Amino acid sequence: MDLTGSTGGPGPAEGAADRFWLTAAIQLSRSCPPSSTAFSVGAVVVSARGQILGEGYSRRDDPHDHAEEVTFRGIDPEDPRLREATVYTSLEPCSSRASRPRSCTELILSTPVPRVVLAWREPALFVDCDGAERLTAAGRTVVERPDLAEDVREVNAHLLN
Repeated sequence: MDLTGSTGGPGPAEGAADRFWLTAAIQLSRSCPPSSTAFSVGAVVVSARGQILGEGYSRRDDPHDHAEEVTFRGIDPEDPRLREATVYTSLEPCSSRASRPRSCTELILSTPVPRVVLAWREPALFVDCDGAERLTAAGRTVVERPDLAEDVREVNAHLLN
């Protein structure tokens, strides 16, 4: 699935627009190569006008890639649209990593993106994640959509059973 450059969606907003984009992120997570040591995650960065600035999923280009990392890799960090964009991620952004120097939470905080929407808090299977709390403490708006969490658990059922 390649959504980059798409203008076919609504601008980010609470309710149906958030559901639309978060469902797209969950759909991306279904493309992840399987892993017994990492979650399958999808992410999309959407401008205020509903244009996809970047998209990605875990392990897309490298076995250690996280979804947010892949997503931001394709976005110019100076893009002014980031100041009003929203990150949609199927799973809470990681707050610590063994495989790379920066967590996905730190990566998001290095951008001006003001809003993050997630479907499921990362369970303490591999690490004790506090990405949502760190983002909130740094002044970012974090919206959790637990109504979509079951879809994320389904994608990651191989880790949970």
